[in-house]
Amino acid sequence: MDSVTPGAAQDSAPSRITVDDVTIRFASRDQGADIVAVQGVSLRVGAGEFVCIVGPSGCGKTTLLRAIAGLQPVDAGAITLARADASRPAVGMVFQGAAVFPWLTVRENVGYGLRTRGVPYAERYHQVRDWVRRVKLERFIDAYPHQLSGGMQQRVGLARAFAYGAEVLLMDEPFGALDAQTRLILQDTLLELWQSSGNTVIFVTHSIDEALALGDRVVVMSARPGRILADERVTLPRPRDTSLLRSDPHYGELFGKVWGLLRQEVV
Repeated sequence: MDSVTPGAAQDSAPSRITVDDVTIRFASRDQGADIVAVQGVSLRVGAGEFVCIVGPSGCGKTTLLRAIAGLQPVDAGAITLARADASRPAVGMVFQGAAVFPWLTVRENVGYGLRTRGVPYAERYHQVRDWVRRVKLERFIDAYPHQLSGGMQQRVGLARAFAYGAEVLLMDEPFGALDAQTRLILQDTLLELWQSSGNTVIFVTHSIDEALALGDRVVVMSARPGRILADERVTLPRPRDTSLLRSDPHYGELFGKVWGLLRQEVV
């Protein structure tokens, strides 16, 4: 694993996301001093990169993700998204859990973002069928979420996010509630969708395994207030089969380096 200067994107890709010395505070419930959730964070993510953020619970990973999405104001610093295609949405989000609409079918859930964008029905129909096929849910296209397993519901969430067509996808531990086997399968599904779409992705996770399996880079955050301890490039070759990665001797070296940084923060 090669270290990357914190805040530096891969040289081969122009910056799509620039986080410049960002600090985020929250008012304390007991009227004491403000809680500093994120402090002095700088990060650059190149176009088409897949960057994973890991850190201990409460370190501000989700807060930073929400700020990049424009859902959380910053108290200092700035966040900039460079647009390549103004006709596409800037940002799409995938939240913890499937977050599908229970009253809509798979077809309607996947097409929801396209409908809000005003995509005509005929075009939407074909795009939805294509994305449903990619996540291998063709037989369930008219099923409702309660008729699907948790893993299948998360496939719907992934298809909806990619179908929406945003330039940047922000993912907040989308596989955290799934069993280990389903999680491995969905990691492979996500990689296939990303590699075919060219989206820029920031993926928040507690799992070092998951970060190494998915990411081009792993950003390690400290305990609160969240700061960037390291920004490490993952040199494992692509395409990746997540079920085979752990047998690669280099994988153990990468895991040990990231865990060495995190262990101090978790303890």
